[in-house]
Amino acid sequence: MASHADGLHVIVFANEKGGTGKSTTAVHVAIALAAKGARVAALDLDHRQRTLGRYLDNRAATMLRIGKPLPMPRHATHDGESHDRFAELLGELSFQSDFLVIDTPGRDDPFARLAVTNADTLVTPMNDSFVDFDLIGQVDPDDYKVTRPSFYSELIWESRKKRARVDGSTIDWVVLRNRLQHIEARNMRRVSEAIQQLSRRVGFRVISGLSERVIYRELFPQGLTMLDAREFGEMGLSHVAARQELREMMTGLALPELSAQAPLVA
Repeated sequence: MASHADGLHVIVFANEKGGTGKSTTAVHVAIALAAKGARVAALDLDHRQRTLGRYLDNRAATMLRIGKPLPMPRHATHDGESHDRFAELLGELSFQSDFLVIDTPGRDDPFARLAVTNADTLVTPMNDSFVDFDLIGQVDPDDYKVTRPSFYSELIWESRKKRARVDGSTIDWVVLRNRLQHIEARNMRRVSEAIQQLSRRVGFRVISGLSERVIYRELFPQGLTMLDAREFGEMGLSHVAARQELREMMTGLALPELSAQAPLVA
């Protein structure tokens, strides 16, 4: 699936470390796009955890229970083994879709590597700590200056070069800084400076993502998101702040605008 027909935009969420809010962010992006009227599909490559798939299954069950439609992407989960099945799912989910959101496992995975090569937007969520930063770069232990990109950054660099050779396209790599507020201020500043240094070196953009909030864990069993305000009843200030974070993140991703032909969601 090197070149994308009919204006399809592929968004891949990838990070070989778990616990970064990757699947939660992927679900929120997929549903935010569907709520705008886009035709959205989602593919879960993590057949073990299957967080994105289960989240959307829970959402489908909630729609049946409450008897009303919610913005909802088509979705499927890969078996983690078959290249033929991977190609089949890509074809099925890409057909008549404006966006395809792919969630990858929190480990090195051959299908995740294939997905990255097909990405138009590659999103790497990470927590603000040097433990997470180590995925993309290494720093000097004394002055915290970046000494070199990591193996993962080099892998993405090669994927971007390969994509350019195949169809002349570029992969917009976005590092998403999730869960910001629980980090000690000096450490937060050091991590921020290191990320900015590395971004200039290997060519990714940096945007703010979603803060650590209990509400995200509570939403999972019902498959709801911060966009489903009417299903919450009365919303508190923390919910309003979380919705604003999501809006700002969507703006920062700078995804293509929908065509005038995109269907509206009721």
